[in-house]
Amino acid sequence: MINENSLQELKQILQTPQKIALIPHRNPDGDAIGSTLGFYHVLKNMGHSPVVVSPNDFPNFLAWMPESKDIVIFETNRKQACEILLKSDYIFTLDFNILLRTGDQMESFLQRLKKPFVMIDHHQMPGDYAQVMFSNPEFGSTCELLYTILEKLDLINFVDKQAATCIYTGIVTDSGSFRFPKTTANTHRVVAELIQKDIENPTIHNKLFDNSSYNRLQLMGKALQNLTLLPENNSSFLFLSDQDLKTFEHQKGDTDGFVNYGLSIGGIDLTAFFIERKEEGIIKISLRSQGDFDVNRFARAYFQGGGHINAAGGKSTLSLEDTITYFKEVVAKHKSEFYG
Repeated sequence: MINENSLQELKQILQTPQKIALIPHRNPDGDAIGSTLGFYHVLKNMGHSPVVVSPNDFPNFLAWMPESKDIVIFETNRKQACEILLKSDYIFTLDFNILLRTGDQMESFLQRLKKPFVMIDHHQMPGDYAQVMFSNPEFGSTCELLYTILEKLDLINFVDKQAATCIYTGIVTDSGSFRFPKTTANTHRVVAELIQKDIENPTIHNKLFDNSSYNRLQLMGKALQNLTLLPENNSSFLFLSDQDLKTFEHQKGDTDGFVNYGLSIGGIDLTAFFIERKEEGIIKISLRSQGDFDVNRFARAYFQGGGHINAAGGKSTLSLEDTITYFKEVVAKHKSEFYG
């Protein structure tokens, strides 16, 4: 269900031209960039003045998206980004629901910013920073939620080919190419309508999934060599060290999707992917599950993270070796607590 009061508040906001900043989460994925850029094109077509401000850079496999070159990166263009945010009438946050997801520096700036916020997101347990909230975990992607909101506001005529391309990209990536459990009849209905906007859907899939570098495939091979089974707990994990990333000249986005290989083994219902980030002083963690094992609660309890029931993320400040040891111990002792 979409909150009727929030719809009316958003309708009121969009009745007159506004300066609007659109923010995805840090380390943005297809749904984050797809929803912000998709809404950017819609708002521009409506006569507003939107700008997408990303906390940090986005993966190369998304750099083809319409107007992605106009995204302002907070991390590398902080002065420009801050000026845009300060001059904006409204701040829209898409595909995240706690400001922490923008990173420490941007979070600190946003917390001090005296501007009204609008949240459009599909993750669980939202924060309370937004004056207008669309928090709907039943949707498989923020892009599908965004399209549904636009439908209810009778704004679909502003969704042109460029906007449709971006929104389709977010739905494809967050649904696992329509494989994940929250892919519904509504998902396919929305996708059918986007295809009717003359998007080049085979080309989109090709740019997303068939455009790897040689080094990325070598890095995938290394991750698969590091794949370890915990058969007594129906679990698995993969890892890449900081040296692995350097050896294969890692680029942002190169490891996207690697975690899913740990879940593709018969009988496994929980997997983790650990990436050592020495410069940041953390181990980045991706968690995936099948069935009713809740990795959102698991990540919140043990790895300073969260997300969805079957897909979540987190981090560790321990060493890579100690993080893996800790994961094994937690799984062995507490895994049974997170079903259902």
